[in-house]
Amino acid sequence: MTVTRGESAREGADDKDGMPGDGYVPSERRRARERHKRARARRATAVAALSTLVTAAVLYLVVVEAPGWPRTKETFFSARYAREALPKVLEGLWLNVRLLVICGVAVLILGMLIAVARTLRGPVFFPLRVLAAAYTDFFRGLPLIINLMIVVLGVPALRLQGVTVDPVLLGGTALTLTYSAYVAEVFRAGIESIHPSQRAAARSLGLTNRQALRYVVLPQAVRRQVPPLLNDLVSLQKDTGLVSIGGAVDAVRAADIIVGRSLNYTPYIVAGLVFVALTIPMTRFTDWVTARLDRRREQGGSL
Repeated sequence: MTVTRGESAREGADDKDGMPGDGYVPSERRRARERHKRARARRATAVAALSTLVTAAVLYLVVVEAPGWPRTKETFFSARYAREALPKVLEGLWLNVRLLVICGVAVLILGMLIAVARTLRGPVFFPLRVLAAAYTDFFRGLPLIINLMIVVLGVPALRLQGVTVDPVLLGGTALTLTYSAYVAEVFRAGIESIHPSQRAAARSLGLTNRQALRYVVLPQAVRRQVPPLLNDLVSLQKDTGLVSIGGAVDAVRAADIIVGRSLNYTPYIVAGLVFVALTIPMTRFTDWVTARLDRRREQGGSL
């Protein structure tokens, strides 16, 4: 079908205006296009819903028809033990939330200091750069579970005067040591992603190296690294459950106590679902921040 220049101009004006004004009447062509878009969206939604239902039904039948499903259902999905475990797991979860907040703040501060130490310039700072690099290499290579065992079980064995033996404090210390190494590398990547001209421009305006780092480089670097930092915090939230190896009664330990008494593993499922419910909002928030930063970058806006 041939479209005249006048029709094309009118449709372009309609698309540009977006919202109908006073006396505006959309053309038949535009109404047909909008109807087609709505029909296509409804069709895509219906196909997605049907596909999801079919997949869920197949998975359900595969699990339910398995020979060992009755025993598995009784051992892992008992409503009785779920009701018993939920209040105790939620009570223990409060410890995990406090560890997340306190360790998260400590990790961000320590990680930033280590990243700044690794990016300091000049030969006088060489020993500091070496120590910061050794710290990140060591704790990024050391498995977290081993770090926890060393700190939670090894420190009390030393019987040092004035050193706490509280498994919560020691477990939080181990988490901070490990995650600060990862966060330091995230911050360092952000600092090194800033073009040297930014620092040179700051120096040309009379700022010192420290002022240029504080007021010009770090604000841009932190904004660029928000998504990976949030991902690290999501991982930290899950790993707070590992402090239970030292005897701290968190959500995982509360479930473990019930399992040890009943020999039923439903409390583990309850604890896992509680952690998932706590993690999903943080994950979706991370996705939203990432998408927002990507849109602003595509539009040429500042990060």
